Amino acid sequence: MEVEDQEVGGRKSRFKRVCVFCGSSPGKRNCFKDAAVELGRELVSRKLDLVYGGGSVGLMGIISQEVHSGGRHVLGIIPRTLMCKEITGETVGEVRAVGSMHQRKAEMARFSDCFIALPGGYGTLEELLEVISWAQLGIHNKPVGLLNVDGYYDPLLSFIDKAVEDGFIKPSQRHILVTAPTPKELLQQLEDYVVVQDDDEVGGNRARWEVEQVELNASLHTEIAR
Repeated sequence: MEVEDQEVGGRKSRFKRVCVFCGSSPGKRNCFKDAAVELGRELVSRKLDLVYGGGSVGLMGIISQEVHSGGRHVLGIIPRTLMCKEITGETVGEVRAVGSMHQRKAEMARFSDCFIALPGGYGTLEELLEVISWAQLGIHNKPVGLLNVDGYYDPLLSFIDKAVEDGFIKPSQRHILVTAPTPKELLQQLEDYVVVQDDDEVGGNRARWEVEQVELNASLHTEIAR
């Protein structure tokens, strides 16, 4: 996907659309909701569009409302089976229904230029770790960011460091994940991120993955039509 440069503080942004993973719950502390609002405003100020999980509840609802009210495009991608659970009332922007969780993640990745995870639960972690794994395997070379609100993700970062220490993650791959405590700092670090994978390896693996997605989506459409 070609990225049209956006203005950021007088210079061009490398991104056009940012994918945000976050909880369908608002969490128990106000700092989580505040971070979703702040991230939404930062995207608007940088003239960046939002791609997210399509829900209207929790942190998903907060950030989508913030970006939409700021005049930027919002694309929500949600499995049909979750629409009753994660959509209550009126949604904002464009909502696309898909056939599965896998298709949701693949479509979110396809339409985005980078990824950011806000606080969330199992679903957010699963989405975050999958795009990290895809980067590790050379399926994509898009930056991946973690908004570590009030130390929420400190235990996860400690686990990743332990995995590096014990030889399950290469030290060079530890840097796939970019972290910061505030949206402004995180987006700037993502702008400055330098890909560590070999471009030829990334291109080859990405091409094979894209073929697999076409085949899988065709299979899903067949199953849904039955």
